[in-house]
Amino acid sequence: MASSSPSVEIEVEGRVVRVSNPDRVYFPPTERHGGATKRDLVDYYLAVGPGIVNALRERPCMLHRFPKGLADKKVHQKRLPAGAPDWVETVQLWFPRWGRTADELCVTELGSVIWAVQMSTVEFHPWNSRRADTERPDEWRIDLDPGDDCDYATVRRVAHVAHEVLDELGATGYPKTSGGSGLHVYVRIRPEHGFKDVRRAALAFAREVERRTPDDVTTTWWRKDRDPRKVFVDYNQNARDHTIAAAYSVRGVPEATVSTPIRWDEVDEVDPRDLTIFTVPERFAELGDLHAAIDDEAFDIAPLLEWAERDEADGAETPEEPSEEQV
Repeated sequence: MASSSPSVEIEVEGRVVRVSNPDRVYFPPTERHGGATKRDLVDYYLAVGPGIVNALRERPCMLHRFPKGLADKKVHQKRLPAGAPDWVETVQLWFPRWGRTADELCVTELGSVIWAVQMSTVEFHPWNSRRADTERPDEWRIDLDPGDDCDYATVRRVAHVAHEVLDELGATGYPKTSGGSGLHVYVRIRPEHGFKDVRRAALAFAREVERRTPDDVTTTWWRKDRDPRKVFVDYNQNARDHTIAAAYSVRGVPEATVSTPIRWDEVDEVDPRDLTIFTVPERFAELGDLHAAIDDEAFDIAPLLEWAERDEADGAETPEEPSEEQV
């Protein structure tokens, strides 16, 4: 049943956001926690405010909304929900496949995040490009996606190999949990290439990781053809309009896990199931934003494109890009 609790007004850096139904249960109780309400979700995002804004700043952002909490269906929302205050900013994107545009949320301040939560957003999925040039990514995303029969120890081993390759390239990787069973690593890159080249570079990197640990890694395109005991290094997350949960984004799962930045020396220690809306605020207060320095340097993907040319000369194929999701 919908909650009849009164609304509350939240002041966020000079903005006032009215939050309706703050007592509505979004995350029902589980064996690991006692449940969480819409207000709990607001309080979580307020607690990690600098981190979530840094992760989303100036990026087109798709929203994963749960209008009635996790007990009901999820809405994948590209277009900004109706009724936004005039200070909530957007960026217009063109979707050739569908012949239309969409004005997506473009976060520039914490108030926009809290307003999106008021509109039942749980997860934030930003593009890897920014509003200044949406067709040239400035973020390379390494998604370590375990198969159905792959344990987390394997994910950890692959993460260390990925770190080794990044170090050899002179690229600084910023790891985070996915909020699920995988790990993500983000690398800031120069916004000099389109999505096709960035995806091609990501595939070349994935193939190098696969060469170094073939028993643990696959780059096989079709899920049905992959070994479920291996980690898929998902280069497709760099394709246009493909997004994954931002750093500090809550995940829409009963455990209320968070996609949480970690240090490289924590990879073997952290249990992603322990990083939730109940625990991450304290961690953030203690450590701050572990991705705060991500913009300090940008990697030139030219060496990866050279690897791609080498692989293609040896007969490797670049699978066709996945299609855009419908607007």
